[in-house]
Amino acid sequence: MEKKMTVFEKELAPLKDALTKHPLYEHIARVEDIKHFMEQHVFAVWDFMSLVKKLQVELTCTSLPWIPSKNAQTARFINEIVWGEETDLNKDGKVMSHFEMYLQSMEEVGANTQPILSFIAGLKGGEDINQLIDDSDLSHYVKDFLRFTFKTIQENKLHTIAAVFTYGREDLIPDMFIAMVKNLRNEGLPLSHLIYYLDRHIEVDGDEHGPMALQMMEELCQGDQEKIEEALAGAKKALEMRIALWDGILAQSKSNVLI
Repeated sequence: MEKKMTVFEKELAPLKDALTKHPLYEHIARVEDIKHFMEQHVFAVWDFMSLVKKLQVELTCTSLPWIPSKNAQTARFINEIVWGEETDLNKDGKVMSHFEMYLQSMEEVGANTQPILSFIAGLKGGEDINQLIDDSDLSHYVKDFLRFTFKTIQENKLHTIAAVFTYGREDLIPDMFIAMVKNLRNEGLPLSHLIYYLDRHIEVDGDEHGPMALQMMEELCQGDQEKIEEALAGAKKALEMRIALWDGILAQSKSNVLI
């Protein structure tokens, strides 16, 4: 399985390189730039948790009566990831999810949290996720990003969901955020909560969650060539959707003369 898994790294390298060198990072230099970025990116922070929870539902037992999971090792992986993402400690030692930390960071810089809060309120009110996306006033590139996430979840191919999670999210996050943190620190902006959030992601995803997710992928593919090919296609699409999201944010920023 080890040799086949290296195919992922080889095939995804150009897309990962394009993301880590994306021109968007160079333009996030002022508070107004950060506000605009965060108001769009928060939806990717939010929908990430649906990928996480789908994996937890499928890889552990979340129903009653409880029965043992098929693979205790993968169950442990995903439970540890959920524990860290859903109930971490913020800058002040308060228990909260990484999504809530991001909202806190948005409030710190004065970014508008109303769109994401209204979106979540719609879900709490029982609205269908796909209809909610279609009816929203979100930018087309945010809608496309969300549609891909939930289409992947709804297709219910666990190895593909895990690949999108692992290679399109967890494995990617440290590289992306290292570039962003460097720019923010160079500018000396007063963004303590955001810097903490980014540093926390680099620490946890690079040292803990990322390696766990890669092991989970190996367990789910089990050397099955068809699964590997489907997972690779999903991972490629996830990276392409992230690039499209970054392209859209950058283009809108330029058109709004925010940068």
